Amino acid sequence: MTSMHAYIEDIGRHEGDEVTIKGWLHNRRSSGKIHFLILRDGTGFIQAVMSKAAVGEELFRAADHLSQETSLVVTGTVRADKRAPSGYEIDVKNLELVGESHDYPITPKEHGVDYLLDRRHLWIRSERQQAILRIRHEIINAVRDFFNGRGFILTDTPIFTPSACEGTTTLFPVEYFEDQKAYLTQSGQLYVEATAMALGRVYSFGPTFRAEKSKTRRHLTEFWMVEPEVAFANLDDVQELAEDLVVSVVARVLDKRRRELTILERDVSKLEAVQKPFPRMSYDEAVKTLQAKGLPIEWGGDFGGPDETVLSEQFDRPLMVHRYPAAIKAFYMKPDPDRPDLALGVDVLAPEGYGEIIGGGERLADFDLLLQRIRDHKLPEEAFEWYLDLRRYGTVPHGGFGMGIERVVAWICKLEHVRETIPYPRMMYRMYP
Repeated sequence: MTSMHAYIEDIGRHEGDEVTIKGWLHNRRSSGKIHFLILRDGTGFIQAVMSKAAVGEELFRAADHLSQETSLVVTGTVRADKRAPSGYEIDVKNLELVGESHDYPITPKEHGVDYLLDRRHLWIRSERQQAILRIRHEIINAVRDFFNGRGFILTDTPIFTPSACEGTTTLFPVEYFEDQKAYLTQSGQLYVEATAMALGRVYSFGPTFRAEKSKTRRHLTEFWMVEPEVAFANLDDVQELAEDLVVSVVARVLDKRRRELTILERDVSKLEAVQKPFPRMSYDEAVKTLQAKGLPIEWGGDFGGPDETVLSEQFDRPLMVHRYPAAIKAFYMKPDPDRPDLALGVDVLAPEGYGEIIGGGERLADFDLLLQRIRDHKLPEEAFEWYLDLRRYGTVPHGGFGMGIERVVAWICKLEHVRETIPYPRMMYRMYP
């Protein structure tokens, strides 16, 4: 009888069967006549028990010298075992060496972060990093399912752009053909505004680039962002959409990735509290709150990390802060008709000190005012002619937001630093590997 190839995550379906696991040796310990091999295959970890009596002297001795990350094909019988983390073990009948591994550089001892980041291509093999990347995958799938299920159309936006849409100081310039200068995109927003005028409800989902000389635990120079945009939407609609998205994503991770959250020792009660409605607070109220707590913020200033932490720690779920001063928001934000010095924008601040995960609002639909804002910001008018066309030909109220995937992963996984949220982080001083 030939044994069938099985993945560790499906092992419960094969109790009593003979299966073949193709994977890597994560760890090994021996006691006399038994080797305990911890195998991983990318879907999970399982203990394979290899006894000299079952496999014979020669094969048993060959397994004596297997070292961490050696690749193997192991055949054996699946046996239920309540003490095992997965609930199952494998009694080994045969073992075949595929690729040797010697002096694997990442051992169970403590390593410094720079040491691990230099070996990020290997660090991602560890149980903790795998759990984080699986949760990232679940978050991305949950986001796509949320928008697709609501009739949104995915529209990809360019990575090469002719101009800035946030601020010119954080653009990465790129040489284009014939001495043309292009920039790596900071956001797909201006383009999804255009596709929303064609398709109604759209979203883009892709990499974005910010040349911020920032070394905080919340910043990467390359990160992924989902950006929905909705025609005929106002600020209230945008806030409701953001709230529904966050609730939906957190619920999905709790439903599908309990095992990974357990590996990360995440307190799931903190995530279970993420339910509607989210508290809403105006910028004015937020400044008063911070001043009352002794923080040195003046009206008109933007919030830093410590400010966001103090604001959000009063609540057990994300906080929505709306109507910031127009002067600190982008040129395309619609001013509040009741108070033109405020912009109809909203930031969603994650609890537990994770700061802004969503920023968005209602866009400026008025042609004359938008042109004036472009001039006030000293932006090149010719680069925005196409964007002004959206206001020339059937302008409508519309709005949307951007959600940074890495910040959401960091919050849901409760990570110290955003660098663990993406397979290969790009930071101010790191482009390797």
